[in-house]
Amino acid sequence: MDMKKFVLLTVLLTLLASCGSNDRGELVGVKGKKWHPEKPYGMELVPGGAFIMGKADDDLAGVHDAPAKTVTVRAFYMDETEITNSEYRQFVNWVRDSIIRTKLAILADEVGMTQEDGGIGEFAFKDADTANMSVYEKYMFENYTGLGPTGYEGRKLNHDVDLIFDTDDYPDMYYAEVMDTMHLPIEESYNGQRTWDVNKFKFQYTYMDIQKAAKNRNLKRKDVLIKEQIEVYPDTTTWIRDFAYSYNEPMHNDYFWHDAYSDYPVVGVTWKQAKAFCQWRTLYKNSYQKSRKGAALVNSFRLPSEAEWEYAARGGLQAATYPWGDYYTKSDRGCFMANFKPVRGDYAADQALYTVEAKSYEPNDYNLYNMAGNVSEWVNASYDPSSYDYVSTVNPSLNDDDNQRKVVRGGSWKDVAYFLQVSSRDYEYADSARCYIGFRTVQDYMGTQVTKNAKNK
Repeated sequence: MDMKKFVLLTVLLTLLASCGSNDRGELVGVKGKKWHPEKPYGMELVPGGAFIMGKADDDLAGVHDAPAKTVTVRAFYMDETEITNSEYRQFVNWVRDSIIRTKLAILADEVGMTQEDGGIGEFAFKDADTANMSVYEKYMFENYTGLGPTGYEGRKLNHDVDLIFDTDDYPDMYYAEVMDTMHLPIEESYNGQRTWDVNKFKFQYTYMDIQKAAKNRNLKRKDVLIKEQIEVYPDTTTWIRDFAYSYNEPMHNDYFWHDAYSDYPVVGVTWKQAKAFCQWRTLYKNSYQKSRKGAALVNSFRLPSEAEWEYAARGGLQAATYPWGDYYTKSDRGCFMANFKPVRGDYAADQALYTVEAKSYEPNDYNLYNMAGNVSEWVNASYDPSSYDYVSTVNPSLNDDDNQRKVVRGGSWKDVAYFLQVSSRDYEYADSARCYIGFRTVQDYMGTQVTKNAKNK
């Protein structure tokens, strides 16, 4: 009897599995939505391929940290320019505004005001009214919201109302109280101006340490989730601290925030801040993707590996000294090819005293600007002079959390020509900021069919 029941149940399950299906019982796979790669805004596709990484000729400086080695990298997108002041300000302003909105919502909750009350109530948490929630949103709100140190984790901010920055238009005393906490104290103000307390501009994010998880499979998921909180405002004092006995106050005062420098590369950013920017850029793009019904999420923006950076800087040229290909820093018309220090003490010989706009000089063959000079660039690599001897030959990458010396590439406006060479390596500490170091980001190309060889066919 039991055997008959089992046979009947098996037949029934088979019939149910085949009903309503158009696969005719064949193995057709699970088909998702049709997908096409989307070129990220402001980026260029760098086709994957092999190249000779390191010094192609004699190491005249005698550093011996970049022996020639053939490696292969996968295809990726890279920013065509260094991240500019304007682009980084978008990050800073987003962090500032998010903190303000959170403070406004918390105070509105504490005083019991809602959107119907006006004033600060307009900035109350969106979930203060549960009537318009979906079933899932209501379930998450009732079971998970507030599980954290502040009790406000998971609450939804109201982004439908614009923040008010003109003090004459503050809606009530509660709003003024919150804005007051975001500025420096009155006793630290001068010339009738109160400035933002930029030390409060902190970006919090969580990421998974994939390397750690892969190397120790006994760890639980929670053990490889890393939480970071980073102050995002660039250190403008680097313009003064990096050059003793030098008058650089105008750059300190104006370079980051003034519109005159919007299209210039951001500097004064640490390696950790550059990493945080990548996390925010991914979050920001995917927040938009979620608002588009059916849109796929994008993969992460990140700093390039050292191999990716050098491969992109070469622009497809093998054994080149500079991104433009030859051994000379001047064109056949006598014009400098990059922004650097060509003559001892003469920073203006190349017609640029400090940095220049991010889209200056001619791009290389991958349409990337200033891969040599202007500002040095952080990459996602720890500096080890012997790393080329042991890193993999496919997508080589070395980033040791215990080694805080992080690689910078490309040379800058204050460097001599040697550091502009595509193979030259330098480093700075991860928590250090300099007025000559910036960065650009990359994003993996989804798929492997785009290679340099295929592109040339």
